[in-house]
Amino acid sequence: MDVLMLSRLQFAMATMFHFIFVPLTLGLSVLVAIMETMYVRTGNEMYKRMTKFWGKLFVINFVLGVVTGITLEFQFGTNWSRYSEYVGDIFGSLLAIEATVAFFLESTFLGAWIFGWNRLSPKLHATCIWLVAIASNLSAVWIILANGWMQNPVGYVIRNGRAELDSFFAVITNSFAWQQFFHNSFGAFVVGGFFVMGVSAYHLLRKNEVEFFTKSFKMGLVFALVFSIGVAVQGHSHAQEVAHKQPEKLAAMEALWDTADDGAPMYLFLVPDEKNEKNSVEFLGIPGGLSFLAFNSFDAPVKGLKEWPEADRPPVTLTFLSFRAMVGLGTLFPLLCIWAWINRNKLTENRLMLKVMIYAIPLPYIAMWAGWAVAEVGRQPWIVYGMMKTSSAVSPIATGQVAFSFFALTLLYTLLGGAEIFLITKFARKGPEKA
Repeated sequence: MDVLMLSRLQFAMATMFHFIFVPLTLGLSVLVAIMETMYVRTGNEMYKRMTKFWGKLFVINFVLGVVTGITLEFQFGTNWSRYSEYVGDIFGSLLAIEATVAFFLESTFLGAWIFGWNRLSPKLHATCIWLVAIASNLSAVWIILANGWMQNPVGYVIRNGRAELDSFFAVITNSFAWQQFFHNSFGAFVVGGFFVMGVSAYHLLRKNEVEFFTKSFKMGLVFALVFSIGVAVQGHSHAQEVAHKQPEKLAAMEALWDTADDGAPMYLFLVPDEKNEKNSVEFLGIPGGLSFLAFNSFDAPVKGLKEWPEADRPPVTLTFLSFRAMVGLGTLFPLLCIWAWINRNKLTENRLMLKVMIYAIPLPYIAMWAGWAVAEVGRQPWIVYGMMKTSSAVSPIATGQVAFSFFALTLLYTLLGGAEIFLITKFARKGPEKA
């Protein structure tokens, strides 16, 4: 295995481990802020207990997530130095803003929130958690603007053999990046909602703190229902952006090999045969379905993968399967939420639904991992789309060095991931402090 493949595997591993923490941070921070706002507005001590319980789980997740995020960013200097040298003027400025503004605000006000329960007024204390939630999602803005620039590079000029920033405004108004941000944020809010529902369901099955966890479940349910529908609607818009800006990714997402000049069908079931450049199984096709979804016209032409040289095509099978997993789970989430909504006033009576909600906790994570696989694998072989190939971005280092760091980081992330699961599970099962 060469340096390029090892570096790609290491970055993918580190990113996926880091993403255990990120979506829950984004979604749960907003839910905790809503809970504390309810406490400030009503004076109901139940909401204060909810804020403290769910806030403790949020803090555990946040602290462990910080460690994985820092080591992830180091790889741009260690494993991808040629990339950093070529586009650092643009990419680095966005990450610098994220670190010095958003992360600083997030960490500062989280500290004030943790230690300020008996030192700050209720309104000021609630303001702190809202600032944490806003800063967390603002941090995501800058990171995704950086990734969105890699997907759709804008606002730059090539000067002295490297890409240099020409229009900061063009970079921060990049439509592709904002589509990514809303899709990612809505997905993270679904993660937060299902997490609260799942933990609440665990306690409701045991008839533990029924009033407390009924309120928590319903709050998570509303959050998950709204944003599971939102992420599906927005995902359609995002897919249309992909169709215009990255047509070969769209072709890989649907395993479309041959160009369809008079409308491309969409098959509900198919099996790609990448080696022979065809699909071995195509079943239940909707005539013009792909054309309509991508371009709002059943007759719109859609380019097939054969329009591009084999070396410039993304890995089809992984992109296709990841996209289908994301869409399938994205369809499941609103259905689960509707089922829960129907039973919202008799939660303890429907044990099957509560058990399903416990097992559904990891599903939004899997959907988000699959979505990012589509975004990143579907962009290959480009690290910056149409501008710099991944093979040109890797650092000129020895294979043994990358192998060692890959092993060491895998061990570190496994320990951190294990610690996250252990601590979250321990305190989630323990339940809230007694009133």
